[in-house]
Amino acid sequence: MVAGPGIGPCRCCGPRTGSHQARGGTLAATRTAAYFDLDKTVLSTSTTFALSMPMRRSGLISAPTLARSVVVQLPYLLFGADGEQGTRLMNQIAALCAGIERAEVERVVAEAMATAIEPAIYTEALDLIEAHRQAGHDVVIVSASTEETVLPIARLVGADRAVASRMEVDAAGRFTGQVERSLMHGAKVPALEADAAEHGIDLSSSWAYSDSVSDLPMLQAVGHPVVVNPDRDLRRHAAEAGWPVRDFEPPVRVARHAGADALEEMREALPQLWKVGVAAAGLFAVGAVAAWAVTSGPVRPRR
Repeated sequence: MVAGPGIGPCRCCGPRTGSHQARGGTLAATRTAAYFDLDKTVLSTSTTFALSMPMRRSGLISAPTLARSVVVQLPYLLFGADGEQGTRLMNQIAALCAGIERAEVERVVAEAMATAIEPAIYTEALDLIEAHRQAGHDVVIVSASTEETVLPIARLVGADRAVASRMEVDAAGRFTGQVERSLMHGAKVPALEADAAEHGIDLSSSWAYSDSVSDLPMLQAVGHPVVVNPDRDLRRHAAEAGWPVRDFEPPVRVARHAGADALEEMREALPQLWKVGVAAAGLFAVGAVAAWAVTSGPVRPRR
């Protein structure tokens, strides 16, 4: 695993050496960055899906909540999500977290890094991140997932900083169930532009990586867009635009254990899914099989 420096939200991080102040106090655009989407680009799955079982085992979420989480996420995992669907997904996940202490989520996420997240990281993504770092580029994770999950993952893969969605927290440190800031799809472009302005990044010389056509605005915002494991629409657009396409192989440990993990989630969730209807249970069963099929292709050893 590639080790990286400590990071925080980009509003807290200073620029790397080499940027300088322009008139008016802003940083001159003299640096290059590589902006990486997270789910299905750096990770082979959804961050939320990967952390569902650790959250359940820790007692932070109940079996009924796990079941609802599975139902909410399955369409995204299997078919992707457009802007409206993505916003609905974000709001539903935030609602499921209402009343949970943020500090407890951060603790569970930290404890789950080695077992739930690291095995799902694409080796090729680590190689690209390291190559950009060696070239002197800033590496930034830009994700619609929440800060509590994205920042530790960004730190794990060696990114300089991360920009992520934020759920509202009350005075007692508990999630309210509302979204304070969403970076779903088109909202990533203002985030890139803000990061570029703060850290002296020239977007025309920078790179962006994503798997989804919903991130097309982000890819078009930089001079070097690269599509990774693209959905059908993004693959077609990349072919028309002449963009590079990278198809990553499933991580070894994910391929070995995805079936068992999916079955465990199904075992935990099925009793509750049955209460909301046989159709929902059937959908989850199809999703578990699909998750296994997607992750059981050819693999190569991790370095």
